[in-house]
Amino acid sequence: MAGKPKKFKIEPFKHPLKLDPNYADNTWLLLESAIHEINNHNASGLSFEELYRNAYNMVVNKYGERLYRGLVDTETAHLRKVAARIEAAQGEGFLRAIKAEWESHNKSVQMIRDILMYMDRIYVKQQNKTTVHQLGLDLWRDVVVRNRRIRDRLLGMLLDMVGRERAGDVVDKGLVRAMTQMLVDLGHQVYCEDFETPFLERTAEFYAAEAAEFVSSCDCPTYLAHAERRLGEEVERVGAYLDPSTEAKVVKVVERELISRQMRGLVDMENSGLVPQLVQDKYGDLSRMYCLFRRVEGGVDLLRQTMGDHLKEGGKALVLDPERQKDPVEWVQRLLQEKEKYDALISRAFSHDKLFVAALNSAFEHFLNLNPRSPEYISLFMDDKLRKGLKGMSEDDIEVVLDKGIMLFRFLQARAGLPFPALGLAWWSCPAWPALEKDVFEKYYKQHLAKRLLHGRSTSEDSEQLLLTKLKTECGYQFTSKLETMFSDIKLSREKMADFKGYLEGQGRRLDVEMTMQVLTSGMWPQTSSAPTCVLPRELEQCTSEFVAYYLHANSGRRLTWQTGLGTADIKAMFGGGARKYEISCSTYQMAVLMLFNDAESLVYEEIEAATSIPEDDLKRVLQSLACVKGKAVLRKEPMSKDVRPGDRFSVNDAFTSKSYKVKIGMVTAQVGGEGRAAGGSTGQGCGDCGDGDREFLERDATDRSTYVYLA
Repeated sequence: MAGKPKKFKIEPFKHPLKLDPNYADNTWLLLESAIHEINNHNASGLSFEELYRNAYNMVVNKYGERLYRGLVDTETAHLRKVAARIEAAQGEGFLRAIKAEWESHNKSVQMIRDILMYMDRIYVKQQNKTTVHQLGLDLWRDVVVRNRRIRDRLLGMLLDMVGRERAGDVVDKGLVRAMTQMLVDLGHQVYCEDFETPFLERTAEFYAAEAAEFVSSCDCPTYLAHAERRLGEEVERVGAYLDPSTEAKVVKVVERELISRQMRGLVDMENSGLVPQLVQDKYGDLSRMYCLFRRVEGGVDLLRQTMGDHLKEGGKALVLDPERQKDPVEWVQRLLQEKEKYDALISRAFSHDKLFVAALNSAFEHFLNLNPRSPEYISLFMDDKLRKGLKGMSEDDIEVVLDKGIMLFRFLQARAGLPFPALGLAWWSCPAWPALEKDVFEKYYKQHLAKRLLHGRSTSEDSEQLLLTKLKTECGYQFTSKLETMFSDIKLSREKMADFKGYLEGQGRRLDVEMTMQVLTSGMWPQTSSAPTCVLPRELEQCTSEFVAYYLHANSGRRLTWQTGLGTADIKAMFGGGARKYEISCSTYQMAVLMLFNDAESLVYEEIEAATSIPEDDLKRVLQSLACVKGKAVLRKEPMSKDVRPGDRFSVNDAFTSKSYKVKIGMVTAQVGGEGRAAGGSTGQGCGDCGDGDREFLERDATDRSTYVYLA
């Protein structure tokens, strides 16, 4: 049988080993000598394995404190000698000496750390001491960098080099970079305290002085270009030789000194501030100003407020200018040009900033509503475009023009109801604006639409419907319900006239006069309830009686009232014993007066009034338009004057001549409240179709639901 395995037992030495009492001193002397050699760049003959083992044994044998303290004392003594050598250097040699000694110190600390690695891992960690590498940095900081005779000198030279570079001199950026990087390596707090804070203070002083000098010696664009360049230089400077964390701080200092503290003076600078740049469309300069000002607190607000104030002031002068108000269409066109200009400016110079868009809208809303006739002028603008301004345009171009009119209409809405911003909504985008059914714009627009529809003046029914759709989108159905009824009336009237003519032809009859009647719904059209009528010439009696009989037979229970004040007529007339023939286009009232002279050589005012039953005010305007308009007087008045009074006698002006075969006689506008256009002014074509007399026209609104006839 195999024997049982023997058991081994490990026992301690019966006589414990004893270290040499001088072991720690001797070993430290060996390590100290090696550290001196490393610091003196004579480490080539050293055995790092032996040195590591010696350091290891000291730690193992509980001499770690002796080793650590010896390292501190040795390095401190060495660095004091280094500091002395650095102090002796002159000029830039001082910085170069620091750079060289710093690089040498880093290499030495690296080698020393390798030798004392076990101490770092065990003793330093257990005793919560500073590591060898960090100890080397701390000693360099305390003994060298923060040496009283080195610290101030280092900072002064660095700031001086930065200042010289700002002045355009060439400096050794690599050397400056080495110094700032050294401070960063010593700890970010060291960098901030020993360099960055004084650097920022010096920067503020430099740019404060420069700003004061430049703002008093150059214009705003030049100053801003300089500020922009300086900001770029500072960013490049940080990238070249400062710590990246300094960029935001130094930029803030430059912005404060060059922009924030100067922006009010720059904006208000005479001949070159914000307003002159706006007036002159300096997109590049404005863009630079915007980009710089938005860097600082309150900069954008200052630009926006100044632009808004300028717009309000200029807009007020524009909308209240009596000369511009003589041509309402041009008045509106000028507003649109101003809007287009600032839309482009905000887009190109202010990056389409919503704050500036809001300021522009607010300014337009403000000054547009300063003129009580703005609704009338905007309606006139739309009327002009729909009558003649859209000819030859593509569908896209037409929509652009109509959108411009709607855009101005939106600004009018803001004064009529609740402010949508208070509701948390954008008023210019909300389709439901409260209580606009009786707004003055609606009344003017209804009046102008009526004239276009009744007189056939609209260039495109599609354009009319497009604008109606846009108004409905903006204001809701109630705003456009009456307008839609007007379109329906015109369509039904065409069908009714076609049926009427077919009815006559079926009976083998025809009218003596070519006549068109349009049946209008009471209350949906302006001036269709209480407007007075006149006595029509006997030549029209057959036409009217035939139509009334036909219509009432087809629509029992209806009531027809002739609205002669809304009609037009074309009359063939002869002057000079038949030598000159013309076709005169006039109103029904004017036609009724002219037809009287087929049976009379002359008539006095009272005879004309009795024969036509035209209301007194309207009759005076009719006679003024026929007898008092220079160059278009088809009647002669005695005595000659601009005013028509009872007792005046009228006769045919046999001397009347015209270059055109077709002659249009407009109606002079009425005077309301002592104001109005001069008698003799013709409303003929264009904007004159809606004058002050139309205000009187607007006060009449239908309440019953009768059916009326418009005579053309």
